[in-house]
Amino acid sequence: MDKANEQFLLEIKGLKTHFFTEDGIVKAVDGVDFNVKKGEILGLVGESGCGKSVTALSIMQLIRKPGKIIEGEINFRDLNLRELSVEDIQDIRGNKISMIFQQPQSSLNPVITVGDQLAEVFEIHTDLDKEEIWEKSVELLQVVGIPDPEQKALAYPHEMSGGQAQRVMIAMALAMRPALLIADEPTTALDVTIQAQILDLIRDLRNQMHTAVIIITHDLGVVAEIADWVAVMYAGQIMEQAGV
Repeated sequence: MDKANEQFLLEIKGLKTHFFTEDGIVKAVDGVDFNVKKGEILGLVGESGCGKSVTALSIMQLIRKPGKIIEGEINFRDLNLRELSVEDIQDIRGNKISMIFQQPQSSLNPVITVGDQLAEVFEIHTDLDKEEIWEKSVELLQVVGIPDPEQKALAYPHEMSGGQAQRVMIAMALAMRPALLIADEPTTALDVTIQAQILDLIRDLRNQMHTAVIIITHDLGVVAEIADWVAVMYAGQIMEQAGV
């Protein structure tokens, strides 16, 4: 598989994200380059602490002190995200680029129902009325394979299994039909059967929505199962890239 001369949805060029601590500078991401084209699934693989999640947070512009993006370009549809205003980034984040974080049950608000958390996405990014928002929220739960979606929309996160909570996170991430989905260890802490179902779901949704996916994992089996292209990361750098 050759990526030369293709039109890319996302281009990362020379990305450096460092953390300035009392003990010195941690070069979490140190000169990373990779590309993702429309509808492609890229597996970003490497051991824990190699910089995968920091790369994802850099793309999302979610790096907080003591971390800082000190160099490089993050080009999304010809826009360098580093040069955009806070307002423009907020419009892109969750709308055109979405992210699924590790540990879905801790990412969901424990005191708000699943349906209301989904509804918040539509309230932020659309002008739909409450009835339309609720219908879309229930419909999304059905799309991601939640049984009895109308009833589950009224449930709280602790009333759902780990696999169901991950499906809810995927539904929230895909609510606005983003061009790019970043999934950070989406199958961690799930049993093997549920892992396979989540990977099948991500693949099916990619096929239906033509959404590009960056799937972050330390599991080469996950990459072999789902990715079109793989980038191997070590010590803050991309060491190797190849088609799967």
